Amino acid sequence: MKREKLMVAAIENGTVIDHIPSEKLFAVIRLLHIEELDHDTVFIGYNLHSHLMQRKSIIKIANRFFSPAELNRLSVVAPNVTLSIIRDYEVAEKHRVAMPDELTDIVHCNNPKCICNNEPMATRFTVSGDVLRCHYCEMEQPIGTVKLV
Repeated sequence: MKREKLMVAAIENGTVIDHIPSEKLFAVIRLLHIEELDHDTVFIGYNLHSHLMQRKSIIKIANRFFSPAELNRLSVVAPNVTLSIIRDYEVAEKHRVAMPDELTDIVHCNNPKCICNNEPMATRFTVSGDVLRCHYCEMEQPIGTVKLV
């Protein structure tokens, strides 16, 4: 297979988030607070050709690694992105970001009468496919309709 020129530069150490749906790129940037990074080099590829997705986006962040909590938030906005950990220009780890079984303090409940919307407490949802169920009021909501905390 012929190797083509990389459209986004390689990084020595850091994180690569690949296979981001292009329409979700800016939501991912806001979600992970990438615009606030002062000292880390960030490469962003937008609307790149993809054999699997037609169009995709990619983010490469030098010297930055994400916590499991940050990755759980990412899974709500852009499930199934590929996360690669880079060390010495080599891929040290690579996996798909998957939705956890439970989300805590990541999304709001759509039920205005739910206790978590009226008391100072963390929201909790169980995940079942593309549906979230509130731990407190048991209201179900499609994942595509949720608002982040």
